Amino acid sequence: MSGNSAALMPPADAVAPIRHPDAPAPGELLGEHYRQCFGCGGEQPHGLHLAARAGEGVSLTAEFTVQSAHQGAPGLAHGGLLATALDETLGSLNWLLRTIAVTGRLETDFVRPVPVDTVLHLEAEVTAVSGRKIYSRATGRIGGPEGPVAVRAQALFIEVKVDHFIDHGRPQEIEAVMDDPDQVRRARAFEVNP
Repeated sequence: MSGNSAALMPPADAVAPIRHPDAPAPGELLGEHYRQCFGCGGEQPHGLHLAARAGEGVSLTAEFTVQSAHQGAPGLAHGGLLATALDETLGSLNWLLRTIAVTGRLETDFVRPVPVDTVLHLEAEVTAVSGRKIYSRATGRIGGPEGPVAVRAQALFIEVKVDHFIDHGRPQEIEAVMDDPDQVRRARAFEVNP
């Protein structure tokens, strides 16, 4: 990664991340964290529909197919959309920690263009934890896990309480989620967001 900012470097007293004992098993599909999420939600017709799988330790893999609705320049994925895919992937890592966290900082390197109809394969891992700060990184490759690198990112997530979402979210959506009888779906809805 080039040009890393000091804010994305874990402090000397940071510790290695510890996978929560109730985290999904390696290879398990994480599923959508919220049906309306642009990154992973099934109810977003032009969303990424990003599918993430738990990996070993505090890591995961994910993929999505770049659709024509995701274009920036003709025939190429919009850079902001690629940053969204990285943010969604990095944010999903927090489910392996069983921590509610929001993106504090995301630094993205765009290495090569990503054409429409390309499957982007992403790998992500938490690298360190320091208090409420969670440090992570991800790489996106074109066409397969061994394909050429197209995008990379490092991120800082900040642990928050569910009140963060209740205080700042739109009341009707918050109420609908809180009324959901599925406890896992209710907890995952508040997994990541700024």
